[in-house]
Amino acid sequence: MRILENYKPKPIPPARQTEKISVAVAVYNSDAYLDRSIQSVLKQTYRNLEVILVDDGSTDNCPVICDKYAAQDARVKVIHKENGGLYTTRNVGIEAATGEYLAFLDGDDWLDETMYEDMLSCMKEQGADLAVCRYKWVYQEETVDISTGRTVVMEGQEMLAKYLEEDEAFQIQNAAWNKLYKRSILDGLRFPARWYEDMLYTVQLLNKPRRSVYMDTAYHNYICDRSSSIMNRGVNARIFTDLIPNLYDRSVYLRGIGRNDLALLQDYFLYKRLLLFYTQVVRSRDPEKKAHKAFLRQKIEAGKERYGEIYAIPFANPNEYRKMKLFLASPVLYRMAMRINDSLLVPAKVRLHGILKK
Repeated sequence: MRILENYKPKPIPPARQTEKISVAVAVYNSDAYLDRSIQSVLKQTYRNLEVILVDDGSTDNCPVICDKYAAQDARVKVIHKENGGLYTTRNVGIEAATGEYLAFLDGDDWLDETMYEDMLSCMKEQGADLAVCRYKWVYQEETVDISTGRTVVMEGQEMLAKYLEEDEAFQIQNAAWNKLYKRSILDGLRFPARWYEDMLYTVQLLNKPRRSVYMDTAYHNYICDRSSSIMNRGVNARIFTDLIPNLYDRSVYLRGIGRNDLALLQDYFLYKRLLLFYTQVVRSRDPEKKAHKAFLRQKIEAGKERYGEIYAIPFANPNEYRKMKLFLASPVLYRMAMRINDSLLVPAKVRLHGILKK
């Protein structure tokens, strides 16, 4: 791993913009945002683009907007399809792409104009197959950008490991849209047919590059306020039918590629999440509360033979193992302890932190 402080890739002159970038835009009922999103792609300083607008059966004005841009710019092509979910939209975009490089965008977000030029230039200068950038959180009241400007060059599976560590210094995330990569590395990889489709896909993708670059510059603008956004969904039944199975499948995949160490790291966060989901379900008005509690308890108890190994990894927080042991001893005592922690201990820590900062 090499860290390049204040690194700025060189511009790519128009005459050297010979390799095509295919941008697959997922479009679904986002007509209030779609013009800005498409225009941010068409205004990129890297001009050799193929913009694939995949309309996933929108019922608003999105189909008309898509067709308008296809008529105006030869780089744009539109695919109208029946509604099938985000994973089908992404896969249709992959199949339609003809560029040497591939990127994704959701139809309610937008890009800074040098995003693709800078990411591609960085990839070429560093000999990388994949580039990942930071993104801005866009709220109604403010935009949050904590970029540092540094670039980190990672070899082999180093980026996969950083992603699984969930290190906030590396905003790699599950998101498909903060990444640019050589289409050739996909080698048949597609998004799985389920919700939270990018969770397993990202693990599989990050295993493929020989070298990757992480650019800690926020080129992508992610809307956080839109309640119907593709990514802005709360806890629901699909946690149990899709998200949790994705987490287990990631562990299976990691063991299958011979990275038991990373599978243990993945499992550490898996069981941490299961405990969090259990607490959320208990405190919710979930009509399936009883069934979901039983489901989570069964999953948590089924892993207990491996907890000694999982919580022994260097990355593990001992407090998480104590929480797990308490749950296994008594879910009732665990719920009481979490209620005390959230109502008394956490606010006290926040107040103390505020005092110490003064």
